[in-house]
Amino acid sequence: MEDFIKNQTFAIHAVAGAGAVTCGTAATYPFETIKTLIQVGSGPDKQLSAAQVFDRVRKLSGNSGLYNGFGWLATGRMLGVGARFGTYELLTAFYKDGRKDNYVYVSEALMAGIVAGGVESLMSSPFELFTIRAQVAAASRVPNSSTNLQKASVSTSVTKLLRGYNPDVKALDHSVGLLSTLDTKRSNLTGSLKEYPWMMTGTGRAPPVYHVRRPIDVISLEGWGAMWRGIRSGLVRDCIFGGVFFSSWQFLHRAMLDWKAVGMDPIPSSDEDIGPLHPLAVSLAAGFSGSIAAAASHSFDTAKCRSQCLVLPKYITMERKFLRWSLPGKRFERLTGIHPRDRNILFRGIRLRMACSGVASFILTGSYFFMIDHLVSR
Repeated sequence: MEDFIKNQTFAIHAVAGAGAVTCGTAATYPFETIKTLIQVGSGPDKQLSAAQVFDRVRKLSGNSGLYNGFGWLATGRMLGVGARFGTYELLTAFYKDGRKDNYVYVSEALMAGIVAGGVESLMSSPFELFTIRAQVAAASRVPNSSTNLQKASVSTSVTKLLRGYNPDVKALDHSVGLLSTLDTKRSNLTGSLKEYPWMMTGTGRAPPVYHVRRPIDVISLEGWGAMWRGIRSGLVRDCIFGGVFFSSWQFLHRAMLDWKAVGMDPIPSSDEDIGPLHPLAVSLAAGFSGSIAAAASHSFDTAKCRSQCLVLPKYITMERKFLRWSLPGKRFERLTGIHPRDRNILFRGIRLRMACSGVASFILTGSYFFMIDHLVSR
């Protein structure tokens, strides 16, 4: 243990991994923002193009709006990617135990990748929620509360539940007018109605998503469970991504080793005799594997992005539990968290996600090797 601390092996790999993840995320984040807005802004009869989304973000938030929520995503990916690769290395260590050439079969890489993807999903889901809502806020025209809504005093219980949200006084006055003809023992009917949060909007609709994007707002309005909203589709997405990514990467790695061994004299008896592959070849294989994995899991990524853009206050969640509200859709859709209305738009933005995943995986792997070489040499 003392030798491990002196060598600082873990610290070097952690620093290199964090730097590589940050570089890959920073390089592709503007395209991630456009991809997310295409997914959440499209409908069955409405399809957004990348140019339309880009122009809207620049008009409302400027060029910096393309990087809204970058800190959240970078932090989540540092933890999530670290957990993914750490879990994968831990599981494959058991597979390779006792083998002469430390070989991992493609099927073993697939199973280990599925488990690693599930761990990553649990780690990064809260950060993805804040990232997506920040991205949506960059393309939303936030109304001026001083012109549209009148400020009114709200009771303490409602203030805690609807933090930072002003009631629709016009709708509240309309409700008071409808109920004023009823016999009541209460002298202050308006104050009584303010005790019920669903009367604050007048229509039963929750606040817009761009008003509920900070952690304190999400927790106070929607509760701690909102951090893992869309966890079903997220688990399926990341399990598929991890399994396809690691299995295809292992397949390409094996093919490149066999290609390198062709013509060698004497014929190598193990992978150690072949020698390491060039970092550029490994990075290209990782980028190609990332694109394939993104294509295989994209439909579930769309389902999760759209579910995280829904604001569900705690009182609505409580009512659904009391009424034993069941999820809509077929059995497969209920298990994987896909809403029936999203059936025709699940593959929107798939090209952008394939490109982002491929480039990010290539940059992550290449920069990781680059940092390791420079940190170890020093």
